[in-house]
Amino acid sequence: MIQLSEWQQQGQYLLINGQQIFTRQAGDCKAPALLLIHGFPSASWDWEGMWYELTQHYYVITLDMLGFGLSDKPKNSAYLISDQADIYQACLYKLGVSEYHILAHDYGDTVAQELLARQIDGCSPLTIESVCFLNGGLFPETHKPLFIQKLLLSPLGVLVSKLINKQKFANNLQHIFGPSTPPSPEAIDTLWQLLTHNDGLSVMHKLIHYITQRQQYRERWVGAIINSKIPIKLIAGALDPISGQHMIDHYRDLIPNANVTEMLTLGHYPHIEDAQAITTAYLQFRHSIE
Repeated sequence: MIQLSEWQQQGQYLLINGQQIFTRQAGDCKAPALLLIHGFPSASWDWEGMWYELTQHYYVITLDMLGFGLSDKPKNSAYLISDQADIYQACLYKLGVSEYHILAHDYGDTVAQELLARQIDGCSPLTIESVCFLNGGLFPETHKPLFIQKLLLSPLGVLVSKLINKQKFANNLQHIFGPSTPPSPEAIDTLWQLLTHNDGLSVMHKLIHYITQRQQYRERWVGAIINSKIPIKLIAGALDPISGQHMIDHYRDLIPNANVTEMLTLGHYPHIEDAQAITTAYLQFRHSIE
């Protein structure tokens, strides 16, 4: 496991749209670019277990989104999915990347859907060549938020965010990981550090409104998957209570010629629970389209 201090030391901060955004890149910059987009409420460190292997094949780029991890967490931001997509596009532009692949998880799935929608609209200066989704709320009608997420989304959200502590956070993680692949104490410690960095708890009630945005833009974001002409893959932990087997089944029903790999023993964080299995499945997908 890569320690958070090492992860931070090997990254850099870029000023993007007036905010300090933590970024990290590795691998041969001449290799195909792969953008990793993390979920809620964690950060780019989620990908640490896959990092080394992926960087042997691709020029891997990731960042902590605004409000997450080691990046700025302004209290006056609306935290729109469209703003997060803008940050990724600006980061890629600064790095001189014009064509790239996406591997996304959870909240990051929604950002990837917005990026895909921009490509379909013909309004993106960059070209996405493939997308792979991990567990996430691709469809608002199948998303089953945790009780704490419902509270954060309610008028009590500001108060609720102040009452979250490490033990409650750990309990929620235990609930959404697969029974045979629970989060390690080290993973819990690191994810808690990232959540609380820069007073992160104080903006959780604002970040959680991605759930509302998913409902508001459902046709745009679901349509982006259905109407896209590029290769799209779903790799998902079936035991995820938020976006598990029920989401996988719905994906198969809605998406023509759905390319799906089910991880029968994994939960909501498959890339943390079994990084090697997810890496293998992702590389198989890339090999199949190349």
